[in-house]
Amino acid sequence: MGSLLRALNVSHVLPAPDQAAVCSPEALHVDGGHVKLSFMDALFVDRVPMQRLFFYEGPGVPPFPSLVSSLKSSLAAVLAVFHPLAGKLTYRASTGDVVVDCTPAAIAPGVRFVEAEYPGSIDDMRRLAVGDEHHTEALMLLGPELNAGRLPAPVLAVQVTRPAIGGARAVVVGVSIHHAVADGHSVWQFMSAWSAVSRSPEAASGLAPPTFDRTAIQYPKADEVACKFLRTIAPALPVARSPSLYTPPDQRRRSFLLRADDIKSVKQLILAQSKAIGELMDTHPSTYVAGSSLVWTSIVRAKCLDPAADAYLLVPVDLRRRLGPPIDERYFGNCVVPCFARAAVRDLRDGGAGLARAAAAIGAAVREQLGDPLGGAERWLERFLAAPRERFTFTGSSNRFMAYETDFGWGAPSRVELVSLFTRELVLLLGAAEDGGVQVTVALDHAHMEGFAANLLRVSGEDLNGDVKIKQD
Repeated sequence: MGSLLRALNVSHVLPAPDQAAVCSPEALHVDGGHVKLSFMDALFVDRVPMQRLFFYEGPGVPPFPSLVSSLKSSLAAVLAVFHPLAGKLTYRASTGDVVVDCTPAAIAPGVRFVEAEYPGSIDDMRRLAVGDEHHTEALMLLGPELNAGRLPAPVLAVQVTRPAIGGARAVVVGVSIHHAVADGHSVWQFMSAWSAVSRSPEAASGLAPPTFDRTAIQYPKADEVACKFLRTIAPALPVARSPSLYTPPDQRRRSFLLRADDIKSVKQLILAQSKAIGELMDTHPSTYVAGSSLVWTSIVRAKCLDPAADAYLLVPVDLRRRLGPPIDERYFGNCVVPCFARAAVRDLRDGGAGLARAAAAIGAAVREQLGDPLGGAERWLERFLAAPRERFTFTGSSNRFMAYETDFGWGAPSRVELVSLFTRELVLLLGAAEDGGVQVTVALDHAHMEGFAANLLRVSGEDLNGDVKIKQD
């Protein structure tokens, strides 16, 4: 676990047996105890797990032993409903498939639950996540390890870490989930259910079971495309990825808070620039488009790129309500399409039109893909791999995910961090603690971070009212 942490106890949590009627394979659409990955799931088999940290502090936080007991009992109740999260990601050599094995043998070990202690105060722990530069390696130690490099592998792990000094009521709850079994919508569906049961155990009986039925995503070449993706990203299965390819790169990591007024001003600037260049937008820019446009242009301006070349931004879009027929909002799995926004570097750097060009490119990419949501799915991975890495920015998560509402019964978290680094140039958006704000976490090479931050903060000089004051978190 590393010298920064001391392991206090390692146990395993099994699904609560008294929820058997709710979590039957028939109710959850688990065929023969296995959930076969969809072609959307297959895209993420080689990814490092998604790791989230929730910081809690204050008089409402209970003593550590009772806190751990509450988290374990509520997790057991929720695992009975989210049954595959207690299973194993498994490779079936006979068919070439990867599945989530939910059979009794696979679930029997339980979900790993680590209790740990950090040799410092809660202020020391918080400083790992805030300030000019996150201490990424130390921060990742606050989350549970989920070794998924070789299958079979667990898909969920939990770690609860307390500070060793200070006497404050404080804790960090870390959750790691394999991306091959869940997208962002699914993760927050699980976290919402778990926190609700932790607040009130009676809520367990009223949980609406998710659906794991992969046949809900109807695509004629689904099995063929899934096999193609697996052969490309994990050709040596059951080895899912090479450890050398996923060593955290030499990056800097910083967070910024875009307040509601900041977002409003960026939206106004996009509209004003669009009008000035004679390219009026079809719709008012969303908070996601405004935040993504600001970050994308700031990154491009920070790098030494050929002005005539194109820059790319990958935008994942949830398809649950956009397919025909629509997918149930309770669908648990990956249901996102990668949209590739593309714009000339010179256009994104243009101080009088850059934000408008970025917003237009994002909007055009999303509209084009949603015109035929699953069209060309077999080429999604090819398009991703073909994009030049030095001009490619990857976005993840969404401002629509209200992570700061994750209340286990001790109040809202004081800080939420998404810490998994699965690519060299990554932007993560999250709904901020204050209404209408957006928390932006950016991972960039050391050489580019200072320029990016300066460009982002310089928005105040470009705003129509001169009043954008972006806070460095």
